[in-house]
Amino acid sequence: MSVQGETKEKTRIRVREPRHYRVVMHNDDFTPMDFVVEILMDIFHKGPEEANRLMLMVHESGRAAVGAYPYDIAASKVQKALGRAREESYPFRMTVEET
Repeated sequence: MSVQGETKEKTRIRVREPRHYRVVMHNDDFTPMDFVVEILMDIFHKGPEEANRLMLMVHESGRAAVGAYPYDIAASKVQKALGRAREESYPFRMTVEET
């Protein structure tokens, strides 16, 4: 039953994609290349060829973006990778940058 004079209000809900953040690996002279490839494959789910390509890019350029994710996922992946590096006593560095 509707009341006379009643007005209906339409509300538009805009769903926005979450902002993405770039995960960047930085080169150092001590972390083994095999370890970097392993991190790229295990944590960032890169195939062997792409993992090797990214590792070489980090080695040659000093840094490389290895993925873009919502902030929580990017931070979680970085923490996991840095934790594994600490376990092995590597000075491996990664940062999260806004895209």
